[in-house]
Amino acid sequence: MIDTPPLVDQYCHGILRTELGLGTFETALGRTGTLPAPGTTFFDTQTGFAVRRWCPPLLDLEPHCPPARYLARRRELGAIEAGRRLLRGSGISTYLVDTGVPGDLTAPHEIAAAGAADAHEIVCLELLAEQVADTSGSVASFLANLAEAVHTAAASAVAFACVTGARAELDPRPPGPGEVRGAAGRWLAGRRRHGRLDDPVLLRHLLWNAVASGRPLQLQLGMADPMPLAAFADATSGLGTDLVLLHGYPYHRQAAHLAGVHPHVYTDAGPALVRTGARAAGVLAEIMELAPFGKVLYSSGAWGLPELHVVGARLFSQALGRVLGGWVADGAWSGGDARRVAEMIAAGNARRVYGLAGAA
Repeated sequence: MIDTPPLVDQYCHGILRTELGLGTFETALGRTGTLPAPGTTFFDTQTGFAVRRWCPPLLDLEPHCPPARYLARRRELGAIEAGRRLLRGSGISTYLVDTGVPGDLTAPHEIAAAGAADAHEIVCLELLAEQVADTSGSVASFLANLAEAVHTAAASAVAFACVTGARAELDPRPPGPGEVRGAAGRWLAGRRRHGRLDDPVLLRHLLWNAVASGRPLQLQLGMADPMPLAAFADATSGLGTDLVLLHGYPYHRQAAHLAGVHPHVYTDAGPALVRTGARAAGVLAEIMELAPFGKVLYSSGAWGLPELHVVGARLFSQALGRVLGGWVADGAWSGGDARRVAEMIAAGNARRVYGLAGAA
C-alpha cells in the first residue's frame, strides 16, 4: 500500500445544517432526491456499505455497525459535532465548494471551519445567470449585467461549473450577438415556467464567457457519455482555460481518453469510486490506463452528508494505495515514483490547475 497525502477535494458541496431523520439521511445517501423503494434501503448499496465501514469509528462506534445504531449515535452527538468529527477525520485538507446547489447547506467558510481545512468557492454558471435575471429589467441589462457578474466572480472564485451544458451534444461555436439576444428574450419571458436555465444558446454564451475569464471550467457529465464534448474541447484548445470533466461514471474511460488527447482537459476520480465501493481500485486503474497521471484529480462530489466526504476520501485513498502499491510489488514501478504520482493525483494536480497555495 502507498500512503496518500492530505487531499484536495476539487468538487463538492456543503453539508446540511439541520438534524437528519432517517428519510432525509436516506434521500441524501442515495443521491437520487427520492426515498428508497418500500422494503429497501440505500444502506444496501456500495456507498451505504462504505459509510458503515469508514464512518462509525469517527463517532466512537465499531466498523460495520447496524444503520440504526449509527444514526442513533449521530443524533446523540448532534449534527454540528457529528459533522465536525466526520470532516476532520476525512483526510481532506482543501475543499472546492460549488455553492450553486439549493438547500440549507454550509458555505465554504463553514465547511472550512468544521473540517479544520481550507475552502474556496466554485461559481455555478446557471445559478449566476438566474441571480442576474432577478435584478435585470430588460434583455440588454441582463446581458450587460451577466458579463459583469462573470467578470466579478472570476476575481474571487477558483473555477466556474456548468451543470447542464455538458449533458447534450454541444455546439462548439460561440453564439452570435443576435442569437444571444433572441435566446435571452425567450428565456426571460418564460422563466417562471421553465425554471433553471437550460436554453442551449444561453448556455453556450455562458460557457464562452467563462472560457474568456481564464478560470478553469468544470463540466458536469452526470451519467452521460462525454465524447460529444470533443468538438468543444477542440474549439477551446490554446485559449488558456482548462476544462475539468466531472462525474463521468460509467463513462470514466471516455472522460480519461479526452483528458489524454487534449492538453487542457482533465478528468476527476472520486465520485465513480464512491458508486463502486469495494470495486473502486479496478475503476481507478481503468482511469489511469488512459489519462496521463498529471491530468487526473480527486473529487468527492459530496452533497449534504459529511459521510459522503469521508467515504469519497477513504475509498479514493484506499484504491490509489492498492493500485500503485500493486504496481510497486510487481516491480513495474519504484516506490518513489508511486509516492510522487499519489501526491499528484491526491492534491498536486488540483493545486496547479486551480492556482492554490502550495502548487509546484
